[in-house]
Amino acid sequence: MEDLTFDTLIAVFEEMFGFWLFWGLVVLAVLVAVAFVYVVIRDRGFDSRRLVRSELAFPVGAIAAILFVQWITSSGFSDVGGPIDWIVLIVIGLAGGIGLTILAYVSMALAGRRRARPAS
Repeated sequence: MEDLTFDTLIAVFEEMFGFWLFWGLVVLAVLVAVAFVYVVIRDRGFDSRRLVRSELAFPVGAIAAILFVQWITSSGFSDVGGPIDWIVLIVIGLAGGIGLTILAYVSMALAGRRRARPAS
């Protein structure tokens, strides 16, 4: 593999996760991103209390993402070798943590009632 292109990455991820799981995750990520933008526009900004509460989901998402990828690839922590493996592991954890934080924020925003903005 001499060139690392976007098509190559998609092919690798499809091979790792399978066609339906990979594209299902992509669709889920797009839906959560669209819902997040909708909530931010609807509420005209961020709700700091909701954001702090949703950040509690970060460690759960990070751990779940790392364990999910290790389960999908049939590997374990003993297979982590060089520095690039640790960097990839950290990026996977960050992606899972950020994803679950955004999902928690959107879920709280859509499930709860809108908070009135104080008049300035």
